Amino acid sequence: MDKGLFVNRLKQSIKDICFIWMREVRQAFTDEGVILFCIVVPLFYPLLYSWIYNNEVLEETPVVVVDQCHTGTSREFVRYCDATPNIKVVGYAADMEEARKAMNMQGCKGIILIPSDFSKRINRMEQAMVGTYVNMSGMLYYKNVLQATTNASLEMGKKITLQKLGNYTTREDEVSAEPLKFEAVPLFNPSGGYGSFLLPAVLVLILQQTLMLGIGLSAGTSREKNQTAELIPFSHRYNSWFNIVLGKGLCYYMLYSILAAYVLVVVPKLFNFIQMISMNDLIAIMVPYLLACVFFGLMLSCLVRYRENVLLLVVFTSVPLLFLSGVSWPGSSIPGFWKGVSYLFPSTFGIRAFVRMNSMGATLGDVFYEVRGLWVQTVCYFFMACGVFRFQVYLAKKHADELKEEEPVS
Repeated sequence: MDKGLFVNRLKQSIKDICFIWMREVRQAFTDEGVILFCIVVPLFYPLLYSWIYNNEVLEETPVVVVDQCHTGTSREFVRYCDATPNIKVVGYAADMEEARKAMNMQGCKGIILIPSDFSKRINRMEQAMVGTYVNMSGMLYYKNVLQATTNASLEMGKKITLQKLGNYTTREDEVSAEPLKFEAVPLFNPSGGYGSFLLPAVLVLILQQTLMLGIGLSAGTSREKNQTAELIPFSHRYNSWFNIVLGKGLCYYMLYSILAAYVLVVVPKLFNFIQMISMNDLIAIMVPYLLACVFFGLMLSCLVRYRENVLLLVVFTSVPLLFLSGVSWPGSSIPGFWKGVSYLFPSTFGIRAFVRMNSMGATLGDVFYEVRGLWVQTVCYFFMACGVFRFQVYLAKKHADELKEEEPVS
């Protein structure tokens, strides 16, 4: 190829990319829907999530006690339960029917039932039973009530055992109560906090979903106003499809590079969440992740005929994508078919890489598989997006030719 011709084509390609970029920026900042989902939501949604989960753990779950034993031993067990930070005894009920009414009226989230033979069985050196009933509309309520009653049972069991043994020294009591000493250390989440566990994955997913919303709304607006015809002049140019995709992609990539820094760096610092990832490693992950999300959104924009369609698509996929990422539900327990489906979405690799490096201290080499997957998605979705826009421009050009043929000849 002649050098001068190559330079001219390169200059023309750069002009085309800049024109498409300016056109997309203008449309993005004049469309209320795009402004809402691409700027307002990424700015305030992470703050809302972080504020909700800032307490990390749920404490003082209200419970009602049904004490059918009415002895000092049963009252002691209730005191052990109430002393834990997990639950708070807010009252007593005469029977289970009264306790159920309190739960139905949202007066409590759990019920502790102490049977009438509780003290008698303990004095006979028999195993006593305690019933727990929890409002399963929230799994964290179940965890708190179960953990509180279990810890109270263990502590009270130790005391009863030591009283029966009649040891002479404190050391003998320690060995008898706990022959095998152990210490539970929750790895990668020392506080056992819900925010530290789930929030990093949610923040990464917000970037993908809001980006898809913005691109989809922009595509729906263009299709409703028949603005695709504006791209027809580029159809005869060399590498036109690359230029169109690059121009549109550059607009959203530049915008979300800033938003990603805000969502993944500024927001966690504001709420003191765990941040173990370095800035260089974060850039190494976010560059392919944002590129993959941009081209993935541009490719799917062909499915958006009306603006409302993209809202249904994104809202429907948000929760499944969080589960398929392997954070909320173990990846080893996901069926093979759905595991394959999850590999189609950039959020799967992006969430896994970010969580492992940000919360678990992994290195870039440890997440090489995820980073490679993001780059593969970037290349594949880029060429697929080029094909999609080539087909869209072809349809617009065909429609324009048909309209010209229908015009009356003067």
